[in-house]
Amino acid sequence: MPSTVSDTAHRAWDKQWATERGRSDWLRPETEVVETAARLFENGFRRALDLGCGIGRHAIHLAHAGYSVCAMDMSEVGLNELRTTASARNLVIETHHASMTSLPFGDQSFDYVVSYNVFCHGNGDVVTAAVSEARRVLRDGGILQATMLSSRSTAPRRGREVAPNTFVWDDGDADHHHPHYFCDTARLNALFNSFEWLRVEDRQDAVLPEYWHWHVIAERKG
Repeated sequence: MPSTVSDTAHRAWDKQWATERGRSDWLRPETEVVETAARLFENGFRRALDLGCGIGRHAIHLAHAGYSVCAMDMSEVGLNELRTTASARNLVIETHHASMTSLPFGDQSFDYVVSYNVFCHGNGDVVTAAVSEARRVLRDGGILQATMLSSRSTAPRRGREVAPNTFVWDDGDADHHHPHYFCDTARLNALFNSFEWLRVEDRQDAVLPEYWHWHVIAERKG
């Protein structure tokens, strides 16, 4: 697959995670992840995967909450930050340097997969493969909690379309120089057609209003 439409964003994140300022906005877990994780833990969910963990804000929280946690990312810099934090807090978190399109785990290995601001990095083929891999490693009845970029976003208007529904920007953050895929309702349903929706919300970003994100919680069925 040509590099212009593959999952290359980790190159930008390597640079961001290398500085304290770059890490500062990615230290706190999302409230909805905290709430979902607590509810699932009460219902017997125990093994979790932070898919595209970055510096590990969700992996750290899940380990504190009692989960057995694996974390994977293509950014070795991010993984090293996670390892340092986990060691300092005496947390055991299994880490893997791996692509979201080829997860190094067996079928049905996890109860719960969290993937925030990850699946959108690539063209339609990359995104489809990533969601399929997340489903593969979830057990039947397991939960995927994820975000996707929404086609309601206005950001693509200032970018270049490098593949269908896939945009890059020549200005702004380094991450924007790498492909980002945007979904309307039909494309989102097609991506998650082997899941059962539990919650779907198309929400405008509070900090960057030109972006809208789908926030989804879905159950693996069959």
